[in-house]
Amino acid sequence: MQAASAVEQSVADVIARFLVSQGVKRVYGLCGGHIMPIWMRLDAHGIRLIDVRDERAAVYMAHAEAELTNGLGVALVTAGPGVTNAITGIANAHVARASVLVLSGTSPTAQENRGGLQDIDHTAMVSSITRYARTVRHPALVLQELNEAVSRALGHGADSGPVYLDFPVDTLRSGVAQAVQMPEFFLQHEAPISSPSPQSVKAAVELLWNAKRPLFISGRGARKAGPALQHLLSLLGAVYLDTGESKGLVPEDHPSVVAAMRGQVMSQADVVITLGRKLDFQLAYGSPAVFGDAQFLRLADNAAELRDNRRGAVELLADVNQSLLAIIEAGKGRQAATDKAWAAGLREQHLARADKLQQSMRQAPAGSDGLMHPNRLLSALRDALPANSVVVADGGDFLSFTRVGLPASTYLDPGSLGCIGVGTPFGVAASLVHPDKTVVVATGDGAFGFNAMEIDTAVRHQAPVLIVVANNGSWAIEVRDQQETHGKVVGTRLQFSDYAGMAKSFGMHAQRVEREEDLAQAIQVAMQNRPALLDVLVTPEAASSDAKSGLAWVPDLQALAAWDDAERQWREKQSSEK
Repeated sequence: MQAASAVEQSVADVIARFLVSQGVKRVYGLCGGHIMPIWMRLDAHGIRLIDVRDERAAVYMAHAEAELTNGLGVALVTAGPGVTNAITGIANAHVARASVLVLSGTSPTAQENRGGLQDIDHTAMVSSITRYARTVRHPALVLQELNEAVSRALGHGADSGPVYLDFPVDTLRSGVAQAVQMPEFFLQHEAPISSPSPQSVKAAVELLWNAKRPLFISGRGARKAGPALQHLLSLLGAVYLDTGESKGLVPEDHPSVVAAMRGQVMSQADVVITLGRKLDFQLAYGSPAVFGDAQFLRLADNAAELRDNRRGAVELLADVNQSLLAIIEAGKGRQAATDKAWAAGLREQHLARADKLQQSMRQAPAGSDGLMHPNRLLSALRDALPANSVVVADGGDFLSFTRVGLPASTYLDPGSLGCIGVGTPFGVAASLVHPDKTVVVATGDGAFGFNAMEIDTAVRHQAPVLIVVANNGSWAIEVRDQQETHGKVVGTRLQFSDYAGMAKSFGMHAQRVEREEDLAQAIQVAMQNRPALLDVLVTPEAASSDAKSGLAWVPDLQALAAWDDAERQWREKQSSEK
């Protein structure tokens, strides 16, 4: 055993003090011998340890913390299986560009590569899905490596994303010389804010103010640019589409919001402005088959969100908020050429569709099995939740209903990796970050199963989350695809399991709801007794928009069947004209 003075100057202690200096309040993890020195020093320095039931959930929770605080989320996982369990969470953070620091331990250096317990090359496994991955063997390098890793995670100089550091156990127990514990390493460093070039701003203004049908689409890179974006939208009279990455950035009552007209506006716009948003499968890769002859104006603070799939007629590689402010200043006094009738018509149609959706949700018919439509559940939640609620949507089929039917000013979902199962871990972390807000997880039953054991974590840590399971006893999108494509259902039906009974066994308030007339009261009681779970039986017969889109079929050229057809026709037309 180490003497108290040695422990207080150990690598493990330095790691804990560094995290405190960076404002870290919680670390999500699952304990193990290879990380025990860090674990105990975190506790000694007052960092709250949220111990989970699976390492994947620890990384998911750190991911949610990073997204909701615009800061750093930290996960601590043990060696070997601890790291391999965490890899799905790391991969999801990688695709989502979430600022997550994952820490682990390795075999003592004298046992390295000798077949020791849980001795495996972690960094080789995670290097392709992290911004930085290192094994730190020398105590003198710990602060240098921590600083580099955190700067990379936060996107200081490149795109943000997960980073990984591990330490041999004997290194964690070793002392760190006072000489290398320089104060500069314990400072919080602000992200550099880059400004756009005057030439690119001028070109952007010319493009925007001459556009007849400008469409703005925002992503995670625009999250700090809400007021500037709203101002520019109003100046131009442009229209706007949100994405899951930035839902709530522009409020629903802003006259530029035309979310219900997504397909139509994407095909009609003559200038498309992406703000910190990749042109991935959710945006048809920016293809002319969907966007027609539109020109692109691309704004991002990193190359990954600036030039993927389509180059912009104008590109601004700079802080998105600074770019928007510069454009607003340079465009002062100019008259925008936006077709006001076009924009107003889209807004009118959007409002009509949104109102029709709300009405149809309230009146959605039950299935032939007598079970309620998922939209009846979402309508009841919509009526009950406060405006500032945090909504976490999870699932495949049910996510498709929730994405449209449950508005939110703060919103998280599985993201473009399609990483279903994040719901409960995201919700636990969200309720710890925002204990003053109502946090609801709206999840399908299949997705809930991935991390259902984290309801135990919610109870033990009194995380005030409401988990609502839409229980349709199936992987509904796949069932429908199998029925329509193959004429046979194979391995895609589940039980109508008693998730409320499971939650009760962990001491959580829970109720199974089978009738629509019981929903409103069940929701109110659950909200007053969080953490809580509602197990709501819904019909598997309801077809979501994703189930109808061909998404499960995975078309060759585009994610959706309609876009795939359009892409094929466009390519054939281009070939025939040459």
